[in-house]
Amino acid sequence: MSRIALIGASGEVGSRLLKELSDRGHTVTAIARHPEKIASLPHVTAVQGDVNDLDGLIALLQGHDVAISAVRFVSTDPSKLITAVRAAGVKRYLLVGGAASLEVAPGQRLIDQPAFPDAYRTEALGGIAFLDQLRKEQELDWTFLSPSAEFGPGQRTGKFRLGKDSLLVSDQGSKISYEDYAIALVDEIERPSHSRQRFTVGY
Repeated sequence: MSRIALIGASGEVGSRLLKELSDRGHTVTAIARHPEKIASLPHVTAVQGDVNDLDGLIALLQGHDVAISAVRFVSTDPSKLITAVRAAGVKRYLLVGGAASLEVAPGQRLIDQPAFPDAYRTEALGGIAFLDQLRKEQELDWTFLSPSAEFGPGQRTGKFRLGKDSLLVSDQGSKISYEDYAIALVDEIERPSHSRQRFTVGY
């Protein structure tokens, strides 16, 4: 089992990732600004941390095999997070990504479509900038997992598809639950197949 640092462990996606990791027996340092909001689970140690405190974050990340970032892009500085993971000596870095940069047709991203909601644009642009920076990264073994267009609470079914840079769409639209997303990300930790790549998950 891996020693994993999960940044943003109390959030909507982070809490599902935390449960999936705990259920599979991984040892997790669950990092959040308010650790009292982190669920009490086996193999989990909740700690207080701030993504904008570089030195503090480096200290928290040291000694882990994997770091996962499950925090909103509007709240983070990509350079600071990448620097912290590198400086801490963590070998693998996985990010809860966004769907906006996925292609809906060759050369056409989801964010560029007329119906893309303005309310999500700032967060989406942050995710695109983070992915662009990762693609220039020369040292870290990173993976960026983009969800489908509709991403929310639901069922843990274990039945989904994986893709690369194109939005996955079914007759039900483009959807994935937080719970099934968590399965896909933890699968990637246990059986790495998208090193230094972005991939996506959907029904």
